[in-house]
Amino acid sequence: MAHSSSVAAVPSSGEVLRARYAGRLPSSLSDLRGPVDGRVELPIHVAWSGLRSYDLADSRLRMSFYRQVLGEGQQADVVALLNRGLLISQWPVLRNLVSRHVRQVWEDTFPELATHGSAAA
Repeated sequence: MAHSSSVAAVPSSGEVLRARYAGRLPSSLSDLRGPVDGRVELPIHVAWSGLRSYDLADSRLRMSFYRQVLGEGQQADVVALLNRGLLISQWPVLRNLVSRHVRQVWEDTFPELATHGSAAA
């Protein structure tokens, strides 16, 4: 007689990461009302080492800022620090700088990013 196990499947590390990033998403891209220019300082819980202050006028620093917030920011940080227009315009490059889990969660949730990213890439 076959013995069945009631042990639940353990989620993969990718599933855990995707769930973590999904919990940090805004309800809509229009919720992203962060600054478009000026100097911005990241909170210590988002940038606990290295650079914390970014000049958004510098395209390389802006890209690094967005990468850091997408990877480490909580939902409130994402909403307060990221700007919808900048995120969409930078996504074709930015999508290749973030982890695949971040990219998948954002593109699965906001198809306009996937469309914009693949059309411009």
